[in-house]
Amino acid sequence: MEQFVGIDVAKDRLDVHIRPGGESFAVARDGNGLAALVERLQGLPPTLVVVEATGGYETVVAGAIGAAHLPLAVVNPRQIRAFARATGRLAKTDRLDAAAIAHFADAVRPPARPIPDAQAQALGELVARRRQVIEMMVAERNRRRMATQRRVLKAIERHLALLQSELSQLEGDIDGAIRQTPAWQEDAELLNSVPGIGPATRRTLIAELPELGRLTRRKIAALVGVAPINRDSGTLRGRRAIAGGRSSVRAALYMATLVASRANPVIASHYNKLRTAGKTAKQALVACMRKLLTILNAILRERKPWQPA
Repeated sequence: MEQFVGIDVAKDRLDVHIRPGGESFAVARDGNGLAALVERLQGLPPTLVVVEATGGYETVVAGAIGAAHLPLAVVNPRQIRAFARATGRLAKTDRLDAAAIAHFADAVRPPARPIPDAQAQALGELVARRRQVIEMMVAERNRRRMATQRRVLKAIERHLALLQSELSQLEGDIDGAIRQTPAWQEDAELLNSVPGIGPATRRTLIAELPELGRLTRRKIAALVGVAPINRDSGTLRGRRAIAGGRSSVRAALYMATLVASRANPVIASHYNKLRTAGKTAKQALVACMRKLLTILNAILRERKPWQPA
């Protein structure tokens, strides 16, 4: 009998629900609790374990389950909540949330994905921290434009200098981590061969899109969130739009596409063709994002660098 496990993750506790048997229990989110959870799950064994992403608390849980070679999917909590509302579950407690997650696992069956190893997790944290530092720098620059007092301006300048130093160190750490890992270094060289792909985009793709080169073009587009979604009903044909996916990867890809629409002959030609056909600049750029992603996916899959026409 297929069994599906939903785990609601809190700071100190894990609520677990097993479907269809309806068994529920809780363990502490510590070494002993995780060991007991893994041992219990291995005794089932489950068809799928689904864990809700909760701001980093799920990382150690996912690591323990993945290390035990159990099928695991880490899911966006918005998907779980929308599913719970759609099935009439309006009340919210940790125990009910675990049951909703298990029901989601059974009904939707999201694909199980391998857990990144320690090196990949460390690289992902460095890239995420780099993004946070850049966001702080943008905020401080906006404040600098509004400030009039000399003392305030000096304080902002000091903070910006500190953030710039931190950014440079983070970028050095990221590049060092990539150079020390042969597989990542090879990926970096392949990505670097594509006109329009700069260091920031390269770091983001390696750290936050490890599936690149391993999925079909449609699946990778959906994963990043650049695949158009239909909005049709009856005779109404709604405007297609992109949604969901990995926003940080999509943001990096957007900036790369802006450059590629001028520097990359294939993307530039595609962009101009779409504009001539009447597409807006934004529509053309989104289509070019999808085309650029398809090219990058093919390059990493075939292990061949960019070949100019």
